[in-house]
Amino acid sequence: MKAAWYERNGNARDVLQVGELGKPKLGPGRVLVRVSVSSVNPSDTKRRARVPLLAGVTQQIPHQDGAGVIEEVGDGVPSSRVGQRVWIYEALVSGKAGCAAEYVVVSSENAVDLPDNITLEMGACLGIPALTAHRCVFADGPVTDKTLLVTGGAGAVGVHAIQFAKAAGARVFTTVSRMEQAVVAKAAGADLVINRHEEDVVARIQAVANAPGTPAIDRIIDVAFGETLPSAVKLLKPSSVIATYASDAQPEPAIPFWPLLFLDATVRFVNVFQMSPEARQSAIQATDKGLLEGWLKTTIASRFPLEQIAAAHEASESGKTIGKIVVLND
Repeated sequence: MKAAWYERNGNARDVLQVGELGKPKLGPGRVLVRVSVSSVNPSDTKRRARVPLLAGVTQQIPHQDGAGVIEEVGDGVPSSRVGQRVWIYEALVSGKAGCAAEYVVVSSENAVDLPDNITLEMGACLGIPALTAHRCVFADGPVTDKTLLVTGGAGAVGVHAIQFAKAAGARVFTTVSRMEQAVVAKAAGADLVINRHEEDVVARIQAVANAPGTPAIDRIIDVAFGETLPSAVKLLKPSSVIATYASDAQPEPAIPFWPLLFLDATVRFVNVFQMSPEARQSAIQATDKGLLEGWLKTTIASRFPLEQIAAAHEASESGKTIGKIVVLND
């Protein structure tokens, strides 16, 4: 089968290869999916750059998320699944190979039915972003009538966090870095979009919330934990929550212990790969509902053929794109 892989860690252009590999073997409880599209997540590029290959793996096929059609099923999987269009999540957790290949084998539960009205391209973009967003928004209970701040509202997780929260009846504020991102965040449903480089985020939120100088936020969904903390302690209401899934700029941030203590705040670190089966199933059901009702949407930033997967990784790592980068196998 045609596939992309790397044999060592390093820069995309230095280590990624494209060629022919053996077709993966099917096993009990698993499905063989002919993959049409995969997407590039930050975890994919970070893994390629610096995470050692698993024991016994000499050629690592990347990409956790993808979409395609089930061609074969293993023992214990209903034969009715053959021919189903599916979106795939956590392929590298379910098995040892990712979706940047003509075929992938994953556990049946990791191949989720894709509604007929949803393209395979969009299906390939759901996995990590949608599941992470749902967990961040709902891990600490319902958000109906609550006020949320989503940092990085134009990012893949941020967009879905806005969509999930608005569908659940929350008021949502979000931050962005430039005008193009503001358009995406507003289209996702945000009630207030703040350019963090041009406005005082704390003052703007407090003014809109009619609470000058006082706490206004029930929950923060945070892509930049270390950078956000100084603002968070000024915005959070007592007994509120920061649900964070990234802190790239400050990977070892200083924690303002006493302000958070006096707020009785909860800091929740969200790792999509450690979600409980119950949390994951809840997120999948909510994602399916959003797709069917039409409010869960994804922006495709750019498309690359499999032969140009290195360029796709570089585009993702550049930080200049808005929306998901997909890799086409067909």
